[in-house]
Amino acid sequence: MGVKLFEPYSIRQVTFPNRIVMSPMCMYASEKEDGTVQNWHITHYVSRAVGQTGLIILEATAVTPEGRISSKDLGIWDDQQIDGLKNLVQQMKTYGVKTGIQLAHAGRKATVAGNIVAPSPISYNEKFQTPKELTKKEIADLVQAFKKGAMRAKEAGFDVIEIHAAHGYLIHQFLSPLTNKRTDEYGNTEKNRTRFLREIVQEVRKIWEGPLFVRVSATDYHPEGLKVHDYIALAKELKMAGVDLIDVSSGGIVTGIKYDTYPGYQVPFAEKIKHGANIPVGAVGLITSPEHAEEILQNNRADLVFIGRELLRNPYWPYYAAKKLGVEIPTPIPYKRGWI
Repeated sequence: MGVKLFEPYSIRQVTFPNRIVMSPMCMYASEKEDGTVQNWHITHYVSRAVGQTGLIILEATAVTPEGRISSKDLGIWDDQQIDGLKNLVQQMKTYGVKTGIQLAHAGRKATVAGNIVAPSPISYNEKFQTPKELTKKEIADLVQAFKKGAMRAKEAGFDVIEIHAAHGYLIHQFLSPLTNKRTDEYGNTEKNRTRFLREIVQEVRKIWEGPLFVRVSATDYHPEGLKVHDYIALAKELKMAGVDLIDVSSGGIVTGIKYDTYPGYQVPFAEKIKHGANIPVGAVGLITSPEHAEEILQNNRADLVFIGRELLRNPYWPYYAAKKLGVEIPTPIPYKRGWI
């Protein structure tokens, strides 16, 4: 049996050179506060491309200015942001890897100036603004903002689009009964709470032919919140709507929740969604060792392994993993002296 971590993986005619994915992680590095790519982003992401991470997904990238988590987040709400993203994509692809972008809106967890919005006027905590409840017209406009973001991502040359529906941000706020208290067609029932996400997927699929991922929080860690079985049902619907893979994380919807974290603590959620909905999944959550990543794949618990903090510590983690698992991978010519 071969080493699965370094086997290629294909979705919709896009083939990743291995099963290692760089998990989206906010950089807060757009110093001009206009959402544009800066030198930091080039240094950061291209280093991981040199290191042979199979798929690199950019941080949460806001589809509206008010949807930024912070004023220094990347944005994709304006055509002027495309050139920087396109340059970044081209530089990463020089090293044979695939590129993705996570389209996002922070909702009530935004910390920027302006009208902070959410499905219901409930603040995240006392340090955050009380958001304005979205009208149905504003919801429709946001659906189109995600679609326009996808159009710009396509123009920039990304291989994968991921929709951020996790960690307590806007789409998750619609999904969870803890934050969605609406009584119209966007709330009150499970079907209605998923409508916003389903409409975004439907509109994005009209213009995007490539791999489409959705990141979810598979549990709210709250007795009245969402649990993994809710996401199995949702994943079945998303699969029918054209979503190719569920990126499985957890938590983030409310403050004050304590839960245990340990290597692979979110992998069981991914495994349940994978087999319960018969859909490919990505596993994430303190996965740091090559042997652990390989175990997840060999035991069919996930299809891709998303690495976060370990790739912050070591941009060449794939090289380290290959050595540990006894696999040869492509070596950048300038690094051959150190990688052989």
